Amino acid sequence: MQRVFITGASSGMGAALARFYAARGYQLGLVGRREAALREFAESMPGQHQVYVLDVTDRQALHAAANAFLALGPVDVVVASAGISVGTLTEASEDFDVFERIMQTNVMATVSTFEPFVGAMKSTGRGTLVGVASVAAVRGLPGAGAYSASKAAVRNYCESLRVELHGTGVKVVTLAPGFIRTPMTAKNPYKMPFLMPVDQFARQAVKAIDRGTSYTVIPWQMGWVARLLRCVPDHVYDRIAAKRERKPRQSG
Repeated sequence: MQRVFITGASSGMGAALARFYAARGYQLGLVGRREAALREFAESMPGQHQVYVLDVTDRQALHAAANAFLALGPVDVVVASAGISVGTLTEASEDFDVFERIMQTNVMATVSTFEPFVGAMKSTGRGTLVGVASVAAVRGLPGAGAYSASKAAVRNYCESLRVELHGTGVKVVTLAPGFIRTPMTAKNPYKMPFLMPVDQFARQAVKAIDRGTSYTVIPWQMGWVARLLRCVPDHVYDRIAAKRERKPRQSG
């Protein structure tokens, strides 16, 4: 039986990936903070799955969950999909704690998620580690300094890890979603081009994971947008991006 460990599994992209893998007959290790919702979700899917209720910023608890799942047998895929997105302003001192929480959840928890699995996967010469970046990592977005920085960090961290593990049989896949219809994007007060249903995202993401593709933008249209954004001179980008509507701040 193939086995997948997923953080942020009770909603959004994590839940969609879990449903897809469960339908394939995989055994899942599901990580989330809301116990009732997570257990109800696990019971709604075919198969017997393991539930681990914790906050991914608790490294010790996350490692304990990972080791408990590893004790059941080899793990084929690990998806670090837990993440948060909220508007931030550097000038607002009360946003410092929000900056820190975003970085801890989006970046450091990705590292903590992968840590226990690397040695086990290297010993068997197989397995895939999946990090979730974002198109928002391509250029800094106004009012989203913490989120853009965190996702750029995830992308570069996963690239470093991929190179470190080259030749070991362990693959590192980076997913860069554009706008995916989830509870997180439902809070955005602006137009979201190429908005994709979350189940469609999951199908395309799993194809990329199966292939071991190093970096994939989903949907593909946002990949072209990302390529264009990289080519725009800073002085032009600054004028255009400064007019963009901003994600609401938690404390705003």
